[in-house]
Amino acid sequence: MRRRDILRTAAHGFGAIALEWMLARDLGAAPAKRANPLAAKPPHFPGKAKSVIFLYMVGAPSHIDTFDPKPLLKKYEGQKLPESMGKVGSQFTDGTTPILSSPWEFSLHGNAGLPVSTLYPNLAKCVDDICFVRGFYTDSVVHAPAMYQVHTGRILMGYPSMGSWVTYGLGSESDKLPAYVVMPQPEGTPEGGTPCWGSGFLPAVYQGTLLRGGPSPILHLNPRTTPERQRNMLDLLQRMNEIDGADGNEEMAARIASYELAFRMQTHAPEAVDLNQESEVTRKLYGLDQKHTADFGARCLLARRMVERGVRFVQVYSGGGPLSMQWDAHKELKANHEKMCGHTDQPVAALLTDLKSRGLLDSTLVVWGSEFGRLPMSESGTGRDHNPHGFTMWFAGGGVKGGQAIGATDDFGLRALENRYSMRDFHATILHALGLDQNQLWYLHNGRHEKLTDFGGNVIEKVFA
Repeated sequence: MRRRDILRTAAHGFGAIALEWMLARDLGAAPAKRANPLAAKPPHFPGKAKSVIFLYMVGAPSHIDTFDPKPLLKKYEGQKLPESMGKVGSQFTDGTTPILSSPWEFSLHGNAGLPVSTLYPNLAKCVDDICFVRGFYTDSVVHAPAMYQVHTGRILMGYPSMGSWVTYGLGSESDKLPAYVVMPQPEGTPEGGTPCWGSGFLPAVYQGTLLRGGPSPILHLNPRTTPERQRNMLDLLQRMNEIDGADGNEEMAARIASYELAFRMQTHAPEAVDLNQESEVTRKLYGLDQKHTADFGARCLLARRMVERGVRFVQVYSGGGPLSMQWDAHKELKANHEKMCGHTDQPVAALLTDLKSRGLLDSTLVVWGSEFGRLPMSESGTGRDHNPHGFTMWFAGGGVKGGQAIGATDDFGLRALENRYSMRDFHATILHALGLDQNQLWYLHNGRHEKLTDFGGNVIEKVFA
């Protein structure tokens, strides 16, 4: 119990008198200065990347229909998976349904001749900047736990997201915008919900800040009073917080930091989110002039403007809310993927092209991925069930060696072979690009040195030049 609490509950009048004096004294005193928890920090070693843009495809695209072609599926069309492949179960199928070949053709692109399906004609032009990693796996066939594993390293909620760990380790280069920005699908959040960008047991100041879709991504930026009066109000609030806030109160520190950041954002954020400042050429590049690409294109363009202004980590979601607006193609695979790729192909290619033309791709790590892939067998005759055993994600920029494909799945695209890559490896690789040593980035929680990669992952060295 604090001294003030004792005096406040004292039965004698002396308590009230003393309390009045203490409050007056403390209000008149200058508030103690707190260190900015989001101040930029040096990396553990020189990293190529300074920021990350994570493009997350909610519901799981099919790797065997996009970046990992399997001609054998055509030969076995309509047949059951050979017994030699073993028994395979998923969330809704038992592995006995017929094999479904890809409805799309693949062709080779770039100097290295990398295969990309006709679903991605624009992105195919960027393969010389992309490193495809075909051997990832997760540990759950259910969306939310697998999403948590991709975002936080664990299949249970309550752990800090990757963006929170990165901002905890490096801080932010901007003191006028959030360090960690999240842009969900306007129709709704991913199935895993807010734990996908939560700070878990890290201080709350490191959680992601949501930006909405549409013309006003950040609400309430227009002050209803003069800057001088608002500054005086925040100073008074700061003094009151200093009086009642015990040292080490992380929630209080985070709230104070958010008030101060919000004050600075009222001056600087309107310019940062104003896409009308972009040229007509740039707006068309991202597809803002077309209905099917306008939304995701605007969010990709916002992502570029964020990292351009020092934001450390940007998370952009394709899909969320109703099943009709996700990549979760349990039936009608062709219609689903053509719609979702139609929303994202041009904007993602534009993001890579734009970052490169502005000299930002070298310092920005762009990551594309999801919680798992899809099975080679059919579901409902026209769709595919979840496949966490082997799927593709890709990296670009930030020191990545483009024009290559790493890892492999078997002839049916069912399981990752040889160099199987876990989410610990995925996270260790991203941290490495930023100059962060996974073993030095830890936080003491419940007597344990917690890390994003838990007991450790292996950096996928071949990803980098």
